[in-house]
Amino acid sequence: MDPSGTFFTRYEHDSALVRTRAQWFALVLFAAALLAFPWLASPRLVAVANLMLTTAIVVVGLQITTGCAGQINLGQAAFMGVGAYGASVMEVKLGLPFWLAVPVGGVLAATAGWAFGQTASRIKGFYLALTTIAAQFLFVFVVLNLPSSWLGGVNGFSLQPARLGPIVFDTDRSLYHLFLAATALMVFGAFGIMRSRHGRAFEAVRDDDVAAGMMGIDVAGTKARAFVIGAFYAGIGGALWAYQIRFVSVDQFTLFNSIWFIAMMIVGGLGSIVGALVGTVVIRAVQETITSVGPDLIERFPSLSTDLVFASMNVFLGLAITGFLLLEPKGLMHRWNIFKATYRLWPFPH
Repeated sequence: MDPSGTFFTRYEHDSALVRTRAQWFALVLFAAALLAFPWLASPRLVAVANLMLTTAIVVVGLQITTGCAGQINLGQAAFMGVGAYGASVMEVKLGLPFWLAVPVGGVLAATAGWAFGQTASRIKGFYLALTTIAAQFLFVFVVLNLPSSWLGGVNGFSLQPARLGPIVFDTDRSLYHLFLAATALMVFGAFGIMRSRHGRAFEAVRDDDVAAGMMGIDVAGTKARAFVIGAFYAGIGGALWAYQIRFVSVDQFTLFNSIWFIAMMIVGGLGSIVGALVGTVVIRAVQETITSVGPDLIERFPSLSTDLVFASMNVFLGLAITGFLLLEPKGLMHRWNIFKATYRLWPFPH
């Protein structure tokens, strides 16, 4: 944030992501904390951090499609599954290395996103939401009905640990820095996309697609690109997820997962890349807290069933979405922006 009295006289300074020395100092400290995290935290927390990193990539992609371009997507988990299965098949069946299997999974997911993005140029709103839900069910249908020798059917199949040359990433600690680098690259790319002419076109189509078309923007192509980019991010996240779990199954990529991704985006703030990261951390932290505390609650209160305790996660999901839509529809990042504006004006109230 910029304190009161800080002004910029050059465009490159005003458009920079990091503007002041204090911001650079805070960023360096944050990066150092992230790099040191696996040696300071327990193996369980490192595994949760890896899950947050892969999920963050998926939610950032959804933010580009839905939050920035205004295209409702309730099938992000299906695109994530395409990436996970694509990378797994490339590695298990064709023997491609990790560094090549992951981007191939992203490209396969982007291809699926392009196919559904073609419908976005013709329909929108409720009908587009139904179409993306259809992607979720189509993904399950294809996986379960293809020969089990191809995708494993209901049994799924396992992967070998990720490997880069002689280095084998077979533990959560070894995967952490790999996932951190991938997430940083994807987030940096998202900022670049949103600050380019494509990002400005996304926002124009989101705000008013008719006016955007009158200004010369290719509305149909912009909507399709938003789906392609969002699906590519989901595919990369799904591929990394597959190498973390080292097992893929169709029940890992359900409609509930897509709704969780929507919740993360809403909590963090629609249209904000940083908001997608914040929402991911908040929702995943609550999920893991319930997962960790649940067994203790069942042991202390035998009358509570396992289903009841873990169903509370879905209750929290509904309450979180409803509460933020009613009380803070623009998410946590909107509240943070209000705080920054107040800080810039301090000590003056207006």
